[in-house]
Amino acid sequence: MPNKTRTKICGITRLEDLRAVVDAGADALGFVFYPPSPRSLTPEAAAPLIAAMPPFVTSVGLFVNASLEELQAVIKLAPIQLLQFHGDESAQECHRLASAVNRPFIRAFRVKPDTSAADLLECEIEYQAASPLFQGLLLDTFVDSFGGSGKVFDWSLIPKELAPRVVLSGGLSVQNATDAVVGVRPFAVDISSGVELSKGVKDAAKVRAFVQAVRLADSMQDNQN
Repeated sequence: MPNKTRTKICGITRLEDLRAVVDAGADALGFVFYPPSPRSLTPEAAAPLIAAMPPFVTSVGLFVNASLEELQAVIKLAPIQLLQFHGDESAQECHRLASAVNRPFIRAFRVKPDTSAADLLECEIEYQAASPLFQGLLLDTFVDSFGGSGKVFDWSLIPKELAPRVVLSGGLSVQNATDAVVGVRPFAVDISSGVELSKGVKDAAKVRAFVQAVRLADSMQDNQN
């Protein structure tokens, strides 16, 4: 079977951007529910965007240390399909929150310079043991603030056996997407600032180019196999 690396475009705030991202062929769209972020949405603002989502494209909600009440308020108005926990939540807390709203989740792991391959594998094992709702790790670069980093980490840290199950994030761009996919071979890639005109406003041309760069990597891998 040919490879197909999934693509997620995060930080959607406008209906026209949502349509452009879907038209470009993205597999998932990310919506930020973290008020300090310039891309953050209220449940009321997210509701018409979620309602406009077509079938077979996944809506992902990014949360940072959210309370159950905050999570429920979002789900009630904007019923996203997948949770992305990006704060200090423990494996048990992620399970508790996800179970309460009956949604699967992915967990962001913010990679530091001293992070080891064993750390990544141990984290995956911990979350798999804690919750049947856990669907994988999203690997991002550690920065002092929460949310996306916009910076690349050392991809060679990712164990080969883990790579096919992770979402690769952090500093991806049109320019490095092909190399990232060929080098890491992740299950999916996630980008936000790398395809923007300004914070929260997507550049449709960059989004198309990013998805095409990922597809190029997939075709290169198919030719090697």
